[in-house]
Amino acid sequence: MAERSFAAEVEQLRRGAGETLRVEGILAVTKALLQSGVAYVGGYQGAPISHLMDVLGDAREILDELGVHFENSASEATAAAMLAASVHYPLRGAVTFKSTVGLNVASDALANLSSGGVQGGALIILGEDYGEGSSIMQERAHAFAMKSQMWLLDPRPNVAAIVEAVERGFELSEASNTPVMLDLRLRSCHLHGSFVARDNRRPPVTVGQAAAQPRRDVGRIVLPPASFAHEQEKINERWPAAVRFIREHGLNEVIGADGADIGIITQGGLYNTVNRSLELLGCSDAFGNTRIPLYVMNVTYPVVDAEILEFCAGKRAVLLVEEGQPDYIEQNLNTILRRNGVEVALHGKDLLTLAGEYSSAVVTRGISEFLARWQPDAIEHEPALLRGGDDPASPFAARVAPEAVQPRLPGLCTGCPERPIFSGMKLAERQTGEHHVSADIGCHLFAINAPFNLGATTMGYGLGSAGGAALSAAGSQRRTVAVMGDGGFWHNGLTSGVGNAVFNRSDQVLVVVDNAYAAATGGQDLLSSQAQLPTRSTQHPIEQAVRGVGVRWARTIDNTYDVAKVRDSFLEALTTEHQGPKVLVMQSECQLNRQRRVKPEMREALKQGRRVKRERFGVDPETCTGDHACIRISGCPSLTIASNPDPLRSDPVATVLDSCVGCGVCGANAHAAALCPSFYRTDVIHNPTGRDRLAMRARSLVTRLLSAGLEARAARFEASA
Repeated sequence: MAERSFAAEVEQLRRGAGETLRVEGILAVTKALLQSGVAYVGGYQGAPISHLMDVLGDAREILDELGVHFENSASEATAAAMLAASVHYPLRGAVTFKSTVGLNVASDALANLSSGGVQGGALIILGEDYGEGSSIMQERAHAFAMKSQMWLLDPRPNVAAIVEAVERGFELSEASNTPVMLDLRLRSCHLHGSFVARDNRRPPVTVGQAAAQPRRDVGRIVLPPASFAHEQEKINERWPAAVRFIREHGLNEVIGADGADIGIITQGGLYNTVNRSLELLGCSDAFGNTRIPLYVMNVTYPVVDAEILEFCAGKRAVLLVEEGQPDYIEQNLNTILRRNGVEVALHGKDLLTLAGEYSSAVVTRGISEFLARWQPDAIEHEPALLRGGDDPASPFAARVAPEAVQPRLPGLCTGCPERPIFSGMKLAERQTGEHHVSADIGCHLFAINAPFNLGATTMGYGLGSAGGAALSAAGSQRRTVAVMGDGGFWHNGLTSGVGNAVFNRSDQVLVVVDNAYAAATGGQDLLSSQAQLPTRSTQHPIEQAVRGVGVRWARTIDNTYDVAKVRDSFLEALTTEHQGPKVLVMQSECQLNRQRRVKPEMREALKQGRRVKRERFGVDPETCTGDHACIRISGCPSLTIASNPDPLRSDPVATVLDSCVGCGVCGANAHAAALCPSFYRTDVIHNPTGRDRLAMRARSLVTRLLSAGLEARAARFEASA
């Protein structure tokens, strides 16, 4: 297994009733699933919930003891479709994936699931990744809840609150026969805290027992006329049932002073930020003892009309803190208040930013303006983050000239096997000219940045080939190049990309970056991974898969670090007379995962006194011309510049940092591009053998003999000078 191991942490999942667990958010979610009697769990990895899948994988022994079925799903759609088991059977099921990108893929399955409804509790755990640190388009899961009439939980970032949200989520789902989405923001997934555990529960009915006693109810199948009845059922039965459950069990919370004539309504996931902002303004403390009443929406859909009216009763003004666009909740609240004739002033995105992450600075600024307008005496402090950027005391004041700080764009890791692929493509383009490159989701997307500048579009995970379909039409003057990773290939690229290209006789060149893992999501194993796993089937070659759907021209390059071979493969694919899709499988192990595997082995070998050899590369400063073409064609973080040791030359020379992992791409690039001979390789040997020592003495002797004349002439030259 390449992904991080949580074997030690998962032992806490065995803790019983009354014991206090101090864990990270994701481990708390896993424990809550087991306490809830979940019968099956599936999902597809993606930040920030990737390690929920990893934790579940490491907890397989515990899951087996409880009779819980777990599997890594091929895609988010596969995971969502698993919840079909809860339609006819009293099985509690949970699936997990990354927020809106996962919902985009899973929306068809979820729409059908929500239409027919569920008997057992169905929980969709979403890893919300919104804001500047996100790697995806800036959209919200809220729209999917509204579209398909699924309930959306957004609990306070607190371990105990998250555990309760999981348990109540199952109950809410069963009480209203509706799937429930649980939104876990980035910080909720990684926060640490404690809660009092309960005993794990074996599911009352296991998936095996359910399969042995098949059931069917035609009224639950999404087919007319039942599908028309489902819409009425959602509004007339399921919605009121959900509202009753939310109110009876107090899922939403009112925190703070009674009788105040202003208040704040916030999404549960933003509670910590709101309270911190109030603390900075002197209106609360670190323990949540606020002087401004708060209505915390741990359930953001459906909005409970009666609770909104009760909270706003007798208030002059209310501020809604709702992150993201569109302003779904604000529109909803306005409708509720105006329909009921409540004249309270409702503020929201008029005082807070319309879009973007609601950081402490953004929320503090908005709350400060709200309080200044409606209750200015409540503000006791003016935090520094409210000061303008021209104030030296502001944390946002410029410390150096903006032009002196160059932005650092995301890039490939040191030694990444994908770097030489794009180096080879750039070298091939010297002969073929530039091509339109349809990019895809994954590490390889970093090739859109310098120094490669390759890639024009990206349409979604595994859609690199499909994204170049129109430009691969017959009569195109130059072949389109499409890129996808092995993760995207097995996700849906084989059918939507390769199969589509075969069917339409597309003449594009598809590059499948096969680094043996779903590297961008944490290094999980795939169908084509080389690891031998006891519970999964691997070692299925990608080339065989593409030939299986009709590709006739396919090549596997099993060492991407051979830049010359990679370049020649591109030239062949771009110039061959063969018509139809051409697939290049570029195969080398992800360097990050390789280092995770190799470094512990090296440490153990060193501890045991065994011989360990480590390859290192360098640049001869006396040979380097300072041209830096090697850097422009590589972009490796370990390849940088240093001062020129020659006093007669001012241009800095290239140099290799100690972070080098010895992949050899810099030297291979220099050779393939006929750049210069300044690169060299050295072997660093720990615990050398007698043979190593003898070889070293022999090399040193030869070096002294060959350089003796040069050193003597240099000494005479310096003496005469």
